[in-house]
Amino acid sequence: MNRKPFWKFSNRPSTRPPLNEPPLPNPGESTEKYIQTFLDDRIFSYLLFCLLTVFLALWEWWAWYQNLPRQPELYFLMAAVIVPFALFRILQNRKKLKALQLGLEGEIAVGQFLETLRESGARVFHDIPGPGFNLDHVLVSPKGVFVIETKTWSKPVRGATIITFNGEGVSKNGGPYDPAPVVQVTAAANWLREMLLEFTEQDYPIQPIVVFPGWYIQPTAESKSHPVWVLNHKAVPGFIVNSRNQLSTEEVHMISVYLSRYVRTLSPQTKGGAL
Repeated sequence: MNRKPFWKFSNRPSTRPPLNEPPLPNPGESTEKYIQTFLDDRIFSYLLFCLLTVFLALWEWWAWYQNLPRQPELYFLMAAVIVPFALFRILQNRKKLKALQLGLEGEIAVGQFLETLRESGARVFHDIPGPGFNLDHVLVSPKGVFVIETKTWSKPVRGATIITFNGEGVSKNGGPYDPAPVVQVTAAANWLREMLLEFTEQDYPIQPIVVFPGWYIQPTAESKSHPVWVLNHKAVPGFIVNSRNQLSTEEVHMISVYLSRYVRTLSPQTKGGAL
């Protein structure tokens, strides 16, 4: 009689998860995960290396003090080379970490303002993964489908905090115009439009929005006629509510169900399955 070894567990699970589907992402979830990975790879690893070399150097000096056959000069030289390099990398990566944390706060703030629109029948999705990028927020409501990208730029301690949009790019306090935010949100909206067209066979218009939390947005003639909205985070709900209706309740439900399935299919907690 063949008996199964006691350390071999049955392949048949005795329990199962209480939820049939994984939860949808929260605002800034991918950024939060990236921050943790960044901390582990770019900050903590160098810091641990510093502590290790310092410990070895101190240990060798202690052994030398105790007249043990040690080589404190070698370990001290290692620490003298490695510690400055590691500290330099930590300070260098600290700037990027600060920018990531700032971006995470902005995504959460915008997401919280968007959540207030649920009372008017809107469905809000955060952190939708695309091919090599993420959509910060997508809102589906009778007013239409909106792609919202958050740009959390730090503000000067004193002076003006004005964003100007000339139809091609955005300028911070009269500086050079940067087209990247407009190009990014336009590409995101086009990608979502093509994806919905493939699934629903309906060409739904997608409204791209770039949001700058905490900044005053200077209106211009070009910005008023441009298909991309550039807004302060507090102005987003008002602009959406005051838009004309474009979708029926059934269309809102259909698009929302598709987006939910799409996000959950890409979730690492989901096993198998396809749209």
